[in-house]
Order: sequence, then structure tokens, then C-alpha cells
Amino acid sequence: MEMTEVTGVSLKRGSHAVEDNDCVASAEEAKRQKVLDGGLTTGQDGLEHVSPPGGVDVPGPPTAVSAREGRKNSDVQVEEEEEEEEDGLSEEGEEEEEAESFADMMKHGLTELDVGITKFVSSHQGFSGILKERYSDFVVHEIGKDGQISHLDDLSVPVDEEDPSEDVFTVLTAEEKQRLEELQLFKNKETSVAIEVIEDTKEKRTVIHQAIKSLFPGLETKTEDREGKKYIVAYHAAGKKALANPRKHSWPKSRGSYCHFVLYKENKDTMDAINVLSKYLRVKPNIFSYMGTKDKRAITVQEIAVLKITAQRLAHLNKCLMNFKLGNFSYQKNPLKLGELQGNHFTVVLRNITGTDDQVQQAMNSLKEIGFINYYGMQRFGTTAVPTYQVGRAILQNSWTEVMDLILKPRSGAEKGYLVKCREEWAKTKDPAAALRKLPVKRCVEGQLLRGLSKYGMKNIVSAFGIIPRNNRLMYIHSYQSYVWNNMVSKRIEEYGLKPVPGDLVLKGATATYIDEEDVNNYSIHDVVMPLPGFDVIYPKHKISEAYREMLKADNLDIDNMRHKIRDYSLSGAYRKIIIRPQNVSWEVVAYDDPKIPLFNTDVDNLEGKPPPVFASEGKYRALKMDFSLPPSTYATMAIREVLKMDTSIKNQTQLNTTWLR
Repeated sequence: MEMTEVTGVSLKRGSHAVEDNDCVASAEEAKRQKVLDGGLTTGQDGLEHVSPPGGVDVPGPPTAVSAREGRKNSDVQVEEEEEEEEDGLSEEGEEEEEAESFADMMKHGLTELDVGITKFVSSHQGFSGILKERYSDFVVHEIGKDGQISHLDDLSVPVDEEDPSEDVFTVLTAEEKQRLEELQLFKNKETSVAIEVIEDTKEKRTVIHQAIKSLFPGLETKTEDREGKKYIVAYHAAGKKALANPRKHSWPKSRGSYCHFVLYKENKDTMDAINVLSKYLRVKPNIFSYMGTKDKRAITVQEIAVLKITAQRLAHLNKCLMNFKLGNFSYQKNPLKLGELQGNHFTVVLRNITGTDDQVQQAMNSLKEIGFINYYGMQRFGTTAVPTYQVGRAILQNSWTEVMDLILKPRSGAEKGYLVKCREEWAKTKDPAAALRKLPVKRCVEGQLLRGLSKYGMKNIVSAFGIIPRNNRLMYIHSYQSYVWNNMVSKRIEEYGLKPVPGDLVLKGATATYIDEEDVNNYSIHDVVMPLPGFDVIYPKHKISEAYREMLKADNLDIDNMRHKIRDYSLSGAYRKIIIRPQNVSWEVVAYDDPKIPLFNTDVDNLEGKPPPVFASEGKYRALKMDFSLPPSTYATMAIREVLKMDTSIKNQTQLNTTWLR
């Protein structure tokens, strides 16, 4: 199958959203929200953004393609559950240090060829366009377990007589809130905080009691007389565990324990959003649950559940936060679980397209009727000169010194200045404590590994590496599996084309079986799956089986022994369809003159009653607006790649058009 040569792809630096507004004006809440240790950001659910575990933060990403899509399928022998994590490297006041231009730095990055992405299924001629010129050009709506697309279309709060009055949000001063928060979080030595009741009435005291108990979970209150004045005294009810476990006795028994709501967010990934919500609610993030994580550089709409927080309190956040909107509240008995979603619906605008109407028609018809190769997208493999799959390969080889070196050694590419200094210190001294001192942000992967090396010593790299959160560690080996899978699928399509052949694998339920000669006409290419390498999968009965074996052998791995002596790193394997045909595909080409105008309405636009954009028959530019639905664990960027016939790597795109950077 021939590759179509890419003639050009345009990219532009997008504007960033404004930071969250603080409606309570407390000094603590005005601080930049930090991502917690072990925070999940990418499972594979609809659109997820994977920050490379090397702590890479691409400066001012042109990023046309920074979308990662899909959470694990729960029916087939699904790919190992994984939630890859952001490294939380962006601190307030931190300055970008760009010695080289972004384009120069990205010349060290990966191309699609480097990770096995080489084939297309369609025969149309490719054309160029700008993806994610504005983050509002990429909108993701989660498809729930009931098959319904999530929309934010109702901001009303369920009426509940047991909810306190709205006064609870205003009765405490900013100073009182700060003192209570410090008490709640054990930030000072006080064992209680006393608040004088001005204009004392029973109603006023009741509102203060309710405000403290609802806004500061874990605190109890009592009324005391002191020198003729009434005080409400707040104190800890149950030690440090109180914050993690919302007060049980204050929740009506008749009400479901979980408040489910739809979260609309702009330019924030899911875990970052949950950290912001938990900060404003003064609770721990682990009381939130969701079916999948969504990308940062997009507008996304998904369902969230939170334990024993009222819809009233959640709705109040709509007055406080920018780039968030919460609605469609309901009380349910159960939380949400990762992977329960059926997929994601995408609305994507490709601006300033060069293709003719006929080319666009051919491309979109092919996407609708045939689909695209289900490659793992570029964001799976990182953006620097050290791809994540190389670290994964070293883990599987049990080459722990190499694992350490790959993560810590100096590297070319786009990185924060302090990471560069940390790597230089490591290369010069091999002193983990000295290198760690160069990092203002200790919870990136490099900081975690250096902390582990300081604790366990250079002779116990395995334990030092174990300090890194499990999901981040597993991300490396899943990246290697993805690297193998991409390469093998390219070989399979090159060898046998787009038709099933004897020896291919298909799923019957959760079990993989071979296609026999007599059954071959009963299947289509959309039924064929290929394995991610592991100890619990079978391989095709044709040439590609040997290709798997040879590829792993070249990497000093034994395909017949994928169990690792450290159980976490034993790969059971999984099956993945090689061609995905999107559902609910529709498209239109629109003309426009102003590159800054939105080309479709969001849920918030519709709630605010904004009329949809009206397009002229002719304009300075043309855009392709496309809608499609994808199952979990698939990448929208790979569907767009098939339409445009373009290399989706940042490296290639930056080299194709860097005039905006010069």
C-alpha cells in the first residue's frame, strides 16, 4: 500500500485560557492549583492528554494534535487498565526558558515513522489544514454507558428541603474561612477556631453551624458563651481521616450518596479540573469519580460523581470558576467507574483547508465507510529525544541502570530550564540529592526517581523506581506494547491489505480465535484484531507471527516469556481492532473571513442563547467541520490523519510550517 506524500500542514500557537477566578478571595484559594501526587490524567477515555513521564512541558505548544482518545474497552480481553499521569510541572511564577526556538528543539522529537505509523487505508489525495488553531475547535462529548452523549443543558439544582440556605456561602468572612481552612488541614497548632456571632439570633447561629460543617468537612461545631458573647467553636471531629471521609450523619438517608453532574471545561485536563474543584470545596480529590479522562487543549463535556457533596454547593462553583460549568445534577447510589463509558463524540474544525470540495468528499466518505488504522497516536510515546517506549523496553529487559539513565540523562528537545539543569547536575555528579536540589517541582518523574535513589541508594534502582506512582511506571511498558503493535499492524496491512486472511485473529466474546480458510468470507477487516504482546495472548498464524517474534528478539525479549520477575511489569497482553470505522459521521465545509470567530456553538453558548454562526457562501478561508463518534481506546488524531493524509507528529508539523514561530 502506497503512502500519500504530505504536502503541508499549518500550525498556529493557540491562546491560553484565563486562570480560575476566585470568588471567595481567600489568600489560600488564590494560589495556583497544584496537581496532586498520583493524579490520573489519562486513562484511555475519550480524549486524553498524556504528558510524557519525562516531565516534558512543550513550551507554547503549536500542538495541532495533542489529543489522546479512548479509555479501555471492558468487553474484550482489554488492554491493561492504565491511567497515565501529568507531571504537574507548571508552577506559578515559573518562567519558560527557551534557549532554542520551539522548532529547533522539536527537531529531536519523534515522527510517525519512528513509532510504526506508516500506512493509510484510503486512496484520496491528502490536503492540509490547521488542527486546534483554537482549543474551541476540538470538542469532546463523552458517550455514557447508556449510549447517550453527555451534554450540559440544565443548570438547575434539585430541590431538597434538607439543603441549608444560600446564606451559608456568605455568612463567613474571608479571614474566618482562612482560619477554618488552616484548622481543617492541620496547618497550625490550633485545636479549635472560635467565631463570634454578631447580631446574635438562633437563625444566625444555625447558618454559621451549617456553613462550617458543609464548607469544611471534618469539622464539628458547638456554641459557647464567653463573657456574655456567643461564639461558634469549630474543632476536629475525628482526627486527620475526617477530611477524606465526608460527615456521614449530615447526609439524608433517603438521598443517594453520590451527586452526579456534567462537567463542561475548557483548556484543562480532567485531573487538573478535579483538583481545582476539590480545592474550592475543601475536600480530597479521591472522593470524585469519572469514567474517563479528557484532554487539556479542547472543550470537553463529561459526567463526574462526587461523594456527599450537595448539588447546591457544586452549583455555587459556577459563580466562582472560569472555564468550568457544572450542571445536570442528580443524586445516585453509586459512583462512576473508569472504563464504563461507551466512547466519545468529537466535533472537530480543521481551519484553512486546501482541499477541493471533491477531495474533502472523498476523504470523509472513506472515513465513514472504511475508517482508519487504529494506531496508537503520537502522544502515547512522548515528545522528547527519549521516547517512553525505550524506557519501557529497558524495564522489560530488566536493565535498571539503563532505565535510570534514560529518565535522568541530558536530552535534546523541549524541556523546562530547571529540568535541563537537573539533568546536567546528574550527568556531572551522579549525586541524586544534588540533582534533586535543582528541581523546584519535586513530583515530576525525575524528582520522584531522584528521591528514590537518595532513599534507597544507587544499588537499589528497582526500589527507587518504585517510588514513581504505579500508573506512571506502567505507562512506560504500555508505550512499548503500543510501539510493537503499531509496527506489526503496518506490516500486516503491507503484507495482506485490507481484507481478512486465514490465520488472522477475531474475537468471539472475549476469546481470540483464528480465521480458517473456509470462514474467511464470513468476516471483514473490521473484525480483525491483533495482539499487544504478553503472556496471555495468541499470535496470528501467518507471516506476522514471526515478525512479532523477530521484533522482540531484536529487543532482547522472549515472546514466549513475557512474565517479569516483578509482577507489576508482567504483561498479559490484549487484543485491539486494526481498523476502526467511526459512527455518526457528518461534515460540512464552511467559508469564513475572521480566523478568530467560533465556527459552531458549544453547550454553554446554547445555554446562553447565542445564535449559531451564519456562514457566507464565499469567504477568505474554508474550514472542514467534522463530527464522529469513536469507541474507547481509539485516537481521534489518527482519524484526522487519515482524512488529511498528514504526519501528526509535532516534529513533522513544526518543520512543515514554522513561520508563526519566527
